[in-house]
Amino acid sequence: MPSYFTPTVLRLAGLLVAIALLAFAMLASVQYGVAYYSWDRVVTSFTAYTETNDHIIIRTARVPRALIAAAVGGSLAVAGALMQAITRNPLASPSLFGVNAGASFAIVLSVAFFDVSGLTTFTWIAFLGAAVSAGIVYMLGSFGRDGMTPIKITLAGSAIAAFFFSLTQGILLSSGKAFDQVLFWLVGSVSGRTMEMLEAVLPYMAIAFVGAMLLSPHMNVLTMGDDVAKGLGQRTILIKAAAALVIVLLAGGSVAVAGPILFIGVIIPHIVRFLVGVDYRWVLPYCAVLGALLLVAADVGARYIAMPTEVHVGVTTALMGVPFVVYIARKGGQLG
Repeated sequence: MPSYFTPTVLRLAGLLVAIALLAFAMLASVQYGVAYYSWDRVVTSFTAYTETNDHIIIRTARVPRALIAAAVGGSLAVAGALMQAITRNPLASPSLFGVNAGASFAIVLSVAFFDVSGLTTFTWIAFLGAAVSAGIVYMLGSFGRDGMTPIKITLAGSAIAAFFFSLTQGILLSSGKAFDQVLFWLVGSVSGRTMEMLEAVLPYMAIAFVGAMLLSPHMNVLTMGDDVAKGLGQRTILIKAAAALVIVLLAGGSVAVAGPILFIGVIIPHIVRFLVGVDYRWVLPYCAVLGALLLVAADVGARYIAMPTEVHVGVTTALMGVPFVVYIARKGGQLG
């Protein structure tokens, strides 16, 4: 192989290819579905907007849906990669921090007891619930002389997630109104969302992604173990706290917009490490792009499973994720 095909060049080329595939998938998301829109129709909806039904649907439904799927998929994948790094648990995902459970509980509680309604309002309530739940998990997992350890954070996350899940189910069973209003959100979907919902959390996602990239060299050290990291002078508690904040912003924002979409944060980091290795300076950008690609593609595919009725993308990712997790578990946490 010529010398100019260095690992860095190959990784950069692969990332550019992945970005091109993501752009193609997002265009397909705008064009395909129950109704098909040609490329010319998509372009004219922005260059010569006439308020026809086609133009309205493209601008207010299809384009926001593609952008939300990309933002949520990328955020969940990056959050999952960080979770697996700080917990050293190959099956860790944002749900381990109680993000999904806390957001779901906050939504159901607000509907049942405070008569809250509207997806835009749900966005902020879910963000708050996710942050509070993750904060509780982090504090519980950090108690003790040895600080936060993988086993303690895993147990704390599982306990808090189970606690909030039980409370959520209890409220849903006792409140028909809450069940009817939040069922659509609890399944996990990127349809029916608006650009205003994405714009509410996108700044936090962007800041969190920048923070994740700044933390990537420290993740490389942290994955070698706390003792090694401390021996190299790393302030592990500070790094883990910063990573936890980034996870809350990424995963909390994603759950707030799209509901609890599972398995993206488990599937993509394993695929990325299989492709480019364990250097988090490459793992995180690849996770962002491939996570976005997977969720956009899954959303397009979900439109054709039961045409003309659409299947929620949360169901599609679950169908993909369950066998993948079983395979990874059987392989001892390694892909391949």
